[in-house]
Amino acid sequence: MVEITNLRQGVVLNHNHGVETENELRITVEGFSSDGMPVTVNGVPAEMDGRRFSAGIGLTKKFNVVKAETVTPFGVFSQEIVAVWDKKSFKRSNFYIDDHSFLFTELARDRPKSAFDHFYLAGLKEIHKNYGTKFTLNAFYENAHHGFLLKDMPDTWKSEFIDNSDWLKFSFHARSEFPDRLYAEATAEEFGRDWDQVQNEIVRFAGEESYIAPVVIHWANIHPAVAQEMIRRGTTCYSTALRMRIMGGPSLADRQKGGDMKSVTQRSLSGADRDAGTLGFKMHYDRIEETGYLEKHHCYYDPLLKLFFFRTNGVCCNLVPLDEIEPRLRTTFGNAAKRGVEIFGNASHEQYTFPCYPNYLPDHMQRLACAARVMRENGCEPVFFTEGILGNTAWD
Repeated sequence: MVEITNLRQGVVLNHNHGVETENELRITVEGFSSDGMPVTVNGVPAEMDGRRFSAGIGLTKKFNVVKAETVTPFGVFSQEIVAVWDKKSFKRSNFYIDDHSFLFTELARDRPKSAFDHFYLAGLKEIHKNYGTKFTLNAFYENAHHGFLLKDMPDTWKSEFIDNSDWLKFSFHARSEFPDRLYAEATAEEFGRDWDQVQNEIVRFAGEESYIAPVVIHWANIHPAVAQEMIRRGTTCYSTALRMRIMGGPSLADRQKGGDMKSVTQRSLSGADRDAGTLGFKMHYDRIEETGYLEKHHCYYDPLLKLFFFRTNGVCCNLVPLDEIEPRLRTTFGNAAKRGVEIFGNASHEQYTFPCYPNYLPDHMQRLACAARVMRENGCEPVFFTEGILGNTAWD
């Protein structure tokens, strides 16, 4: 048999991984030939070193087939993977904030002259002004805490939202915050109904220009029928994985009643609240190779689904104390530099900014600003991951 060992299926490669010209990215493919028979890679004879092989090839397309092949007395063995050329790549970052319903509830109630007079949007606009950050606000149709429905959001500020749509966009997240993981067993029809409700309201009050396809659904765990419908509707990338998996963060009781956020933060930082415990459980609740790869390389492409998967390797701001955000991000950048990674993401959840929420964090907006600042100071260009290759539109 033959196995490519330095590249994974769907690997995303940029100028840091080879020699880039206008027409190609020149890379080295390495691997293992089990019986030491000669190997070719895309027809190029590889250099053999015992049972190991290496060959230089050029990637010339956005999506490239890399095929290693060997002829043995037992037949022809080969492995074929897809490698993505992230042409003219640059350091870039995406920032999404989940669970929006409090903002819409208060705008409808208070009717400020400008939507950006509201403290939350004013805070995000200040962050954008200072660091160029682009935000995606993932929305619920229903505010499960206050009984508000998105259909009651006025369109008073539609022109304002359109004017700011270059940096502020809205997306579908779920019908409501509760129940948790509501799309784990939903049908495509149920999911599509909820998507349409949210998207139609966003377009009504904020304009087509302000809508963007989601990159994460509430709790990020969805049924295969839901995933298929999501991709059909325009999602091109997704956070971490589609399958059910262990998630960190506050329990349902904590979020509904108001838990000990210090304890929640400690568990999140330690990883204890998402640790499967034993190898046996990890193999069922975690894909060790996949999660390990995402931890180090931040993204990959699935050619069967035609979907990029990415990991939020920045911070989830509501789970990381303010004084921990910058050190964690600097560690992330240091590790990424070793592997030539240029794709980064941050996340958080809206409700922690609002004093009426049981788990209110008074410094939540400061946390968002800190994450945005550190991203910018480390050379990241703000992007929306749904555009091009995770924000890089060089191929478009």
